[in-house]
Amino acid sequence: MKQFFPEDRYDTPPDTPLFLGTHLFGWTRWNLYFRFFRIVLRSRAMAVRSVYDDQALAEQSYLIIKAVEGCGGKFHIRGFHHIRETEGPVVFVANHMSTLETTIFPALITPIKSTSFVVKDTLVRGPVFGPVMRSLDPIAVTRKDPRKDLTDVLEQGVRILEKGRSIVIFPQSTRSYEFDPARFNTLGIKLASRAHVPIIPVAIKTDFWSNGVILRGFGKLNREEPIHIEFGPPVSLTGRGKEEHRKIIEFISNRLREWGVPVIPRQEQE
Repeated sequence: MKQFFPEDRYDTPPDTPLFLGTHLFGWTRWNLYFRFFRIVLRSRAMAVRSVYDDQALAEQSYLIIKAVEGCGGKFHIRGFHHIRETEGPVVFVANHMSTLETTIFPALITPIKSTSFVVKDTLVRGPVFGPVMRSLDPIAVTRKDPRKDLTDVLEQGVRILEKGRSIVIFPQSTRSYEFDPARFNTLGIKLASRAHVPIIPVAIKTDFWSNGVILRGFGKLNREEPIHIEFGPPVSLTGRGKEEHRKIIEFISNRLREWGVPVIPRQEQE
């Protein structure tokens, strides 16, 4: 499969052309969302016809990246070598800030490692995103019954990892512009430990794409905010994973602080 980002890092070229009308007041947002939903509907049609495979997933995800850049988004992505140099499937754990990361991760990861996601069950059942999500063999959780969610993630996750597919987990219960380590649960740790695979932590800053009031995942675009994504070194688990969880949180917290994202200090959690 073609890798869209063959180097270890990627930065949006400064001379990237913008779509017509991008500078008009209020137009940038709808310019991007029109293109986004056109890509989603095309993906849905492919999924309904059962022709939506990893190749198609990665290609459509890459088109979303290009659409974001055409509307003024500036990407700064680091650490691709950590994915390439880690053998076998892994569990990716990342903080969760907006809709953007869920839509562009396939273009970044899937050409290197076939990937599934842990997602809310409402996405799987939805009429628009549902067919697309179901084609990815996701793990659907309710976030209403933590015990059942844990059982589903561990049982289904191990089966997926044993097939050689990696899994992306956002351990936070919801999207947030600040990072609260106390709300970053150990679900990824538990799954990686059960499946005997390493974890690759991912720090993200995607507040270019804000959360909306009426449509939760589709708010205004903040063109002055750069988009940062960094894949960290793989973490192998020993014992109960307490120290590894601390390292993952430390990696994400440090990167977010460098990018100007608020991180709740440890003493405020106690």
